[in-house]
Amino acid sequence: AQVLTPFSPRFSAADAQVLERDVVYHGFFSLVKLSLKHRLFGGGWSQPLTREIFERGDAVAVLPWDPIRDELIFVEQFRPGALRDQDSPWMLELVAGMVADGESDSEVARREAQEEADCSLDQLELIATFYPSAGACSEQIRTFVGRVLTAGIGEVHGHAEEHEDLLVHAIPRVEALRMLDANEINNGHTLIALQWLARHGEALREQWLSN
Repeated sequence: AQVLTPFSPRFSAADAQVLERDVVYHGFFSLVKLSLKHRLFGGGWSQPLTREIFERGDAVAVLPWDPIRDELIFVEQFRPGALRDQDSPWMLELVAGMVADGESDSEVARREAQEEADCSLDQLELIATFYPSAGACSEQIRTFVGRVLTAGIGEVHGHAEEHEDLLVHAIPRVEALRMLDANEINNGHTLIALQWLARHGEALREQWLSN
């Protein structure tokens, strides 16, 4: 039988050096200009490079799931980055929010579920930790699936002072997975959560229902 060797990166964090860091813009988000160098696979170090990095902090996203009704809770909202889309800049997404200093991921998941979808959760399972665009952005997203107790299906939620306008949807799991396969889910964290659910959903549903 083939023996598989677990992958690990060739280099560590110590093999990249930031030579200079300049904050070009600082508002709700920040843009940082870096001068850096890193080790090369062929040996030695790279020449100094200049890269701009978008910094927005880390985020937590959660896929609320009612295992009894086998329905998933999503929010629909406007996204200015998708104005280029000829169909619609409104997206069907997971509940998500930024992590404030001192907050745990579970606190963020439960707070955002309540604020964005009037949704209460009693269990959380980690799906994935990932960088959505590490070539340009320092943000890390931690994604969860949460067991739903109640949800504001069909209601509009969000903080008006933050210009949030969120419509809450309940979609059967089988329909959400059909949308996934039909390329009808167009944002990364929702894609990742549904791909995970397609692989692990049945086992998790059996576990939750048995509890």
